Amino acid sequence: MLCGIDEAGRGPIAGPLSVAGVIFINEVKELNDSKKLSEKKREELFPKIKENCHYHIVFKSAKEIDQKGISTCLKESIIEIMNTLKNKCDGNIDFLMDGNTSFGINTLQHKIKADATIKEVSAASILAKVSRDRYMNEIAPNYKEYDFDKHKGYGTKSHVEAIKKYGRSDEHRVSFRLKALGEEKIGVQKNLF
Repeated sequence: MLCGIDEAGRGPIAGPLSVAGVIFINEVKELNDSKKLSEKKREELFPKIKENCHYHIVFKSAKEIDQKGISTCLKESIIEIMNTLKNKCDGNIDFLMDGNTSFGINTLQHKIKADATIKEVSAASILAKVSRDRYMNEIAPNYKEYDFDKHKGYGTKSHVEAIKKYGRSDEHRVSFRLKALGEEKIGVQKNLF
């Protein structure tokens, strides 16, 4: 039994990190890396994936990312997914994360571009991305000046301009420094792997 794990939101300057794990019960077709699918296709696949698998999705807020660092938040999310899905499923589970590190977790395998080649990781990629995008769309009306629904918290030119004009909101990651604002890095993040 394979559990695919992937994240969305590692790089944005606002909004949460979203990490998902998926173990299929029934097959779902037309899967791919979420970044290679249109928003419409991701939304279409989202309920199909949820109906045909055991899954768990973890969110880490901008505040948690600032306090703990992105690597710690990722590691905690992965461990929560592993523990939750072990309790839901009988039998041995192999855990596979998209990317080039296992975050110091002995029972976690990793593979670069697994989100494009392993269906469980593709599905996790879609669950993580759609969940995070929906969150950013949901909060956008409360933060109209930032247009979160358009860029989902990534550091686009218009987003950086809005930060220059209005400062950061409580959804922004203060620890993510912006060269465009003349900010220096505030210490090197601890490497967990």
